[in-house]
Amino acid sequence: MTKDVHTTQHHAGDKIEMESYVDTPYSEQKNSSSLHNDADLHTSTAAVGEGLQRNLQARHLTMISLGGTIGTGLFLASGSSIATAGPGFSQVAYTLIGSMVFCFMSSLGEMATYLPITGSINAYGTRFFDPALGFMLGWVYWFSWSVTLATELVASSVIISYWIPLETCPGWVWALVFIVILTSLNMTTVKAYGETEYWLSLIKVLAVVVFIVVGFLYIGGVIGTPIPGAPKPGPEIFNMMPFKGGFIGLFSIFLNAGFSFQGAELVGIAAGETKNPRKNVPRAIRQVFWRIIMFYVLTILIIGMTIPHDDEALANTDGDIKSSPFTRVFVQAGITVGGDIMNAVILVAVLSAGNSGLYASSRALHTLSKEGNAPAFLGYVNRYGVPIYCVGATALVGCLAFIVSLPQIGQGQAYSWLLSLASTTGFIAWMGIAFCHIRFRMAYKAQGRSLNDLPFVSRLYPFGPIYTLAVCVIILLGQGYTAFSPFDTKAFLSAYVTLPFIFILYFGNKFYSKTKILRLVDVDLDTGRSYMDTSMPVMDAESEKNQKKPSRFQRVVSGIF
Repeated sequence: MTKDVHTTQHHAGDKIEMESYVDTPYSEQKNSSSLHNDADLHTSTAAVGEGLQRNLQARHLTMISLGGTIGTGLFLASGSSIATAGPGFSQVAYTLIGSMVFCFMSSLGEMATYLPITGSINAYGTRFFDPALGFMLGWVYWFSWSVTLATELVASSVIISYWIPLETCPGWVWALVFIVILTSLNMTTVKAYGETEYWLSLIKVLAVVVFIVVGFLYIGGVIGTPIPGAPKPGPEIFNMMPFKGGFIGLFSIFLNAGFSFQGAELVGIAAGETKNPRKNVPRAIRQVFWRIIMFYVLTILIIGMTIPHDDEALANTDGDIKSSPFTRVFVQAGITVGGDIMNAVILVAVLSAGNSGLYASSRALHTLSKEGNAPAFLGYVNRYGVPIYCVGATALVGCLAFIVSLPQIGQGQAYSWLLSLASTTGFIAWMGIAFCHIRFRMAYKAQGRSLNDLPFVSRLYPFGPIYTLAVCVIILLGQGYTAFSPFDTKAFLSAYVTLPFIFILYFGNKFYSKTKILRLVDVDLDTGRSYMDTSMPVMDAESEKNQKKPSRFQRVVSGIF
């Protein structure tokens, strides 16, 4: 067997010392923290089976993250949040979760620019703490996005029922059609995937901007006709018990809010396939966060000031897309065709989020395989740089949507279950990011390195990751409080069934593989950086073009999109 020799560079003051190392099979690396070689990290043109390709540009990276975030959580779940806790508490919940997202995104940005690894969430757990942690985070994250994919497929079949009743065409038929489409898209090159996701996400962003404009015009009385006998849009509606249900009401919608923001971390997942990640990843992280916050805060405000929280249709308990708050605001504003247009946009949003979910979960599974934590054949990459077996395996799990969309189970109930599972596992992934950042900083300091050498420094450390961990733990442990009085078995299982598996995965792998917690001085902070430091261009062609001073119109458009 041929072994590849690479070079790793260590910084010592102003000097760069080059050191050779040899790739060995995973069986010989099992107790080593250096589980990723340079070939997997930087190839722009890979031979069959060698590695992924860096073909995503800055605009792709931004829109992939937006595409994963703006989905059913915003278009469908936002209404039920307002119906449960009122518009006031909804603003508080989404703002609180948004602040936590800013903290862990800052943590992820520091690690992803220093060490851009595909499937970074589980890879960082392996590199910075314990291979067993990477094993657990990888499978949890894969499961989270696989369930999210199923959630989006259920939602897509419900959306189609707006035009074609379920009696005419069952929901599972549409789920089957869409899973085939999404799988086909993810089997193409990563550049083609990025381009597709860019335009799908752009449609969603445009729709949200139009919704915000129409919503404020309706609230101001410029367009639309108030419904006879109903409170006028604006203060009359917002003042109808804006803080509903007290602290319990607020706490009960944290899962909805958390699910809505999930997908922001896709920036880190895609960093390993991005051109010039040191420049493009921090830019994408800053843009994605502020855009998501703007969209969510303004959207919740408009819905809360146009639809009374006690409106039965707002809760959307039966999963009927006709009661989507986005659709209803357009209809109430007098834009009758807006219902059809908005539903079409929501369908695009759902498919885009499912597309991003299939991408993220397949890359997490690929990383697990490369680390030896999943079957070896899943590490295969075709000549286009796509882990096709990972995509196929994840798509099979997405077929769960076929089962839960059957009328015998009930689409509304199925959506609630899947949303709860995806939210719970998503919070665990965020905790993993925060914890890995703490370990990364501790190891970086223990090895005598300077923060000035980091391409991007999180200014929120140590508050940011600690705050993220605290909020996630409180939400995960307290989410099922309503299941205890009186005790509800279904609610209890929906809230806590995932948590025992976290410990089973971690300690089971630790016992089986006999892994050890890495000493800070032994944490590998170099493997994979030799290419970044010696071969990575200062900026690619797209970055050079962006350096040219844009016009005022271009700056306005860039700020929005």
